[in-house]
Amino acid sequence: MSEVKKPVKITETILRDAHQSLIATRMTTEQMLPIIDKMDEIGYHSVECWGGATFDACLRFLKEDPWVRLRKLKEGFKKTKLQMLFRGQNILGYSPYADDVVEYFVQKSIANGIDIIRIFDCLNDIRNLETAVKAANKEKGHAQVALSYTLGDAYTMDYWKNMAKQIEEMGADSICIKDMAGLLIPTEATKLVTALKEGTKLPIQLHTHYTSGVASMTYMKAVEAGCDIIDTAMSPLALGTSQPATEVMVKAFEGTEFDSGLDQIKLAEIADYFRPLREQWLESGLLSPKVMGVNIKTLLYQVPGGMLSNLVSQLKEMHAEDKFDEVLEEVPRVRKDFGEPPLVTPSSQIVGTQAVLNVVTGERYKMMTKESKDLLVGKYGQTVKPMNAEVQKKALDSLGMKEPITYRPADDIEPQLEKLEKEMAQYKKQDEDVLSYALFPQVATEFFKYREAQETGIDASLANTEDKTYPV
Repeated sequence: MSEVKKPVKITETILRDAHQSLIATRMTTEQMLPIIDKMDEIGYHSVECWGGATFDACLRFLKEDPWVRLRKLKEGFKKTKLQMLFRGQNILGYSPYADDVVEYFVQKSIANGIDIIRIFDCLNDIRNLETAVKAANKEKGHAQVALSYTLGDAYTMDYWKNMAKQIEEMGADSICIKDMAGLLIPTEATKLVTALKEGTKLPIQLHTHYTSGVASMTYMKAVEAGCDIIDTAMSPLALGTSQPATEVMVKAFEGTEFDSGLDQIKLAEIADYFRPLREQWLESGLLSPKVMGVNIKTLLYQVPGGMLSNLVSQLKEMHAEDKFDEVLEEVPRVRKDFGEPPLVTPSSQIVGTQAVLNVVTGERYKMMTKESKDLLVGKYGQTVKPMNAEVQKKALDSLGMKEPITYRPADDIEPQLEKLEKEMAQYKKQDEDVLSYALFPQVATEFFKYREAQETGIDASLANTEDKTYPV
């Protein structure tokens, strides 16, 4: 009796998460376009190419319109599904938006070419996912809900299984385990995928990072346990804080019941295209050897790769690079005070920046960022564990509040679209401009001015005002 084939499907991340993780999201659309035809022939399950920090980076650093990028990619990918990463109620920004903005963003993303929307919440607060999932269902897009994977007493197999049930009931089309820090080790992957398969009939996808060095083995075990799809990156931008290499994982499953059927010769041609670009990024210093190695401390501190590079750049700005190890040790303490949230955008930036301030000022919580206060008082949603009462009280007092918020934070936000349309009317060239403005008002306005200057031939030197903070 011949064995039943269960080919693993592959989502390629080189056009989004791979370059976000390794080169601070600086790959340009022009660098992507020449290879799209070949990528479209591979037979990927999907190509992740939009969302996450690409939107911010396009406007802020590359002076590109992210919507134009998406349309160009859609034009090139005729057979392959395009996928994006969406931060639940925060869309692609760093704080919650009104439901009307979330719905309109989903509608326009799908209209411009996105097939699969991977929706996550940094606290795994189901209430922050509902609007986006319903909107994707309405637009006939594929709504994938991502569970932000993390470690801690509260995150038991029952917790994950229960989350999977709720996600299925909510109307999601698939589930992704989003292991943004490379914390999922092989044996746990077997248990987790098995538990999720017991809790839901939905397809399971796994996304991880190579940061701690175990990711390829984790994929092997997850697929053997029934995981349907894995995220990989072409080898020139794989490993380190990125994903396991596409060609390696394809080879690893070749000849087994999980054989993906992808062609190594075609994959090699794509790798050949990206290799010289990798050399350029290495020479320019954009690709730092620091993010290329294995850092087992990830498992101790639970710091995602993008967050590591962010901490390095923050400390560099403050001329306090010698405090890096101290900050890494402070991160888990701050995380515990903040209710043990998974560390993913924006909670990773909030916890990371607060850890930097605690170390650099020499006194814990002497200075608290607005975002730290908002997280502590419930403006981002509900954490799984209770927060440090003393630290929370400090945040409540400073905001003049008696009690933290216990309802869905977006319930406090009035519809925003109409007001935003009026504010930016003078710059509007396309419907989508209002969404760029909604997410990043200042950055988008600068971009609109730059675009205008380019079109009219006026000196566009304002394009060179590069902010040195890297989005993750």
